[in-house]
Amino acid sequence: MPFYECVLIARSDITPQQVETLADQMAAVVAEGGGSVGKKEYWGLRNLAYRIKKNRKGHYLLMNIDAPHPAVAEMERQLRLNEDVLRFLTVRVEALDEGPSAIVARGGRDERGERGGRGERGARLP
Repeated sequence: MPFYECVLIARSDITPQQVETLADQMAAVVAEGGGSVGKKEYWGLRNLAYRIKKNRKGHYLLMNIDAPHPAVAEMERQLRLNEDVLRFLTVRVEALDEGPSAIVARGGRDERGERGGRGERGARLP
């Protein structure tokens, strides 16, 4: 069966437990279609780059899926109908990563650091 990775963003006014329930519902939809969800990673409540449906923050969730295409298509249909889901993206991959994702591995910190990536304050070029 093909492998997929799905990242979804849920509304900020729901609880993390509701996000986990949503992930379990999507895993059940995939299981009904003959597939399985290998890994579910909750990335937490994060700032969005721009407003989506009047939301500035969202709960991020990653799912690794091993399922046939019709099961994934049904899961995407259910995600489109769910009012709590702001955005989702499902990508077909060659192999699933069993280790922690890059977001979880770095602890959710921003790559730029606390100062916004401008470098040291007094640094001058020669």
